[in-house]
Amino acid sequence: MERDITIDNYRRTRARCVFAGVILAALLFLLLTGTVGLGAVPISFFDVLKIIGGKLTGNSAVLAAFKDNVIAVVWEIRLPRIICGVFVGMGLATAGVIFQSILQNPLADPYTLGISTGAAFGASIAIFLNVAAGIFIPIPVLALIFALLTLTAVIAISLHGGGLISSNLIIAGIILSSILSAGISFIKMLAGENVSAIVYWLMGSLGSKEWSDVVLIAPVVVAALILAFIFADDLNVMTLGNRNAEALGVNVKRNRLFYLILASCITAVCVSVCGIIGFIGLIVPHILRFALTSDNRMLLPVSALLGGVLLCAADNVTRLLSNGEIPVGVLTTLLGGPFFIYIFLKRGGGEKYE
Repeated sequence: MERDITIDNYRRTRARCVFAGVILAALLFLLLTGTVGLGAVPISFFDVLKIIGGKLTGNSAVLAAFKDNVIAVVWEIRLPRIICGVFVGMGLATAGVIFQSILQNPLADPYTLGISTGAAFGASIAIFLNVAAGIFIPIPVLALIFALLTLTAVIAISLHGGGLISSNLIIAGIILSSILSAGISFIKMLAGENVSAIVYWLMGSLGSKEWSDVVLIAPVVVAALILAFIFADDLNVMTLGNRNAEALGVNVKRNRLFYLILASCITAVCVSVCGIIGFIGLIVPHILRFALTSDNRMLLPVSALLGGVLLCAADNVTRLLSNGEIPVGVLTTLLGGPFFIYIFLKRGGGEKYE
């Protein structure tokens, strides 16, 4: 009887997750297609679909019916930005699920290990060289390099400090994050009048994104999500603790390193493209783990969809709220902080991670 109840509960949970996934996927599609036409230059929904269809199929006859500036607004300005927002949200949410599971810490997020600070340090150097020294270096390239260097340093410090256990990783991340934050402050001081460019990037923004940014982030997020889903059973076992996981035949050290690199690569790419956007990777897993399930096989894809929906919606709000460009990272932090406090207090504060 107990087994039947357990199976029935699992089936109900899976059905809820599938239903939530379908709703989120439909909402994501509506956001992708429905918000492209919104802005200073309003374009009808059907015109947007025609332009996108014409570009994808190479049908010049369809495109000939529209002015070049209208096509540029849809295809070159708004669509890459919206798609980037979707994939960044998906990536941060996926990384948040992974970090919370492998670190067994409900407060862990994609920025816990200092990866974002490393990317911010690299981006600050690139912006400083671009503006102050006239040396052009692509910001995403240097941000990605320093994020991966930070990950390497965190792993090295943890290994020399007793192994890849949660406490060592978090402490190493805090230490490096503090050092790199001081480095960012030093670069901002050197930048002088040009400091605004660095500050703006650090706020996190999806403005001025191009198809090259989509090409950079989309394959990484999709591949990482597929890999995380394939090995989700091991991730589930690892949430039981090191001893229990090893007793069940899981190689904890190898799997923790694999997931650590996977989630850090997602974070590095997301931050290198759009700067620091907080709370998506922290709140999304919390909401779904509380509302649906803690099973990572179901939690990972649904979290990715919700992360994409939330960041895409937030970016559209900041884009349409005023004529000036409001960094989306400001909005996610302003809304995410109080919302997380509400969740934290509602669930009993220091409740043990499950």
